[in-house]
Amino acid sequence: MNAYLLLREFMDNPTRSERSRAAAIQAALTIVCRDGPGQLTFDAISRESGISKGGLMHQFQTKGNVLKALLEHRTEYFENFSRDYLAKLDPEEPSPTLLSQIASTRESMGRQNPVGHAILAALVEDPSLMESVREADAKRIKRIKAEAADPDLALLRLEAARGLALSALLGLCPLSDKERGRLFDRLLDERQWPSSAETPKKARSVRAPRSASARDQSA
Repeated sequence: MNAYLLLREFMDNPTRSERSRAAAIQAALTIVCRDGPGQLTFDAISRESGISKGGLMHQFQTKGNVLKALLEHRTEYFENFSRDYLAKLDPEEPSPTLLSQIASTRESMGRQNPVGHAILAALVEDPSLMESVREADAKRIKRIKAEAADPDLALLRLEAARGLALSALLGLCPLSDKERGRLFDRLLDERQWPSSAETPKKARSVRAPRSASARDQSA
């Protein structure tokens, strides 16, 4: 083999490996959505993707690594979604990070729930998978608080959105799609919330009622 062919083979290998990995991930997504997380095996991925089981084992080693790849794939999708959403916002928007995160959370409800179930199962088995996600989320929370006139209200809106999505994922939400959509519309509508130009009022402390014995003593 001449030097040119050797160089071409060397350069093609990473590309071929990336294509195989992408095909395996897509096959895994198809299996999880069609058959459920319990049917995700190397044999099933091999049949779905046409990649040998040995090749898959070399690429991922364990099923946990397949689930990790699905988590990374899902994370990348929503990072791109958030970036595109931010690009479409008015430059004068006072809370862009908050809105992008609420919109991303809403988008997650339209994605494949079985994938979410598979990722939740993986996190139960290996919570360390969430470390990088947790770190990235902490940075977003910091930006949200820095942008907000009322950081507590901003976090309440974010966590309300996340609660709606999580309850839907777990099948615990009694609301219809229309009702959830209306709530998300309100969470995204800045007109429904104090303006960024307003100074948030300090919450009043509520004095606990005096006990009967204390009232008797003061009488």
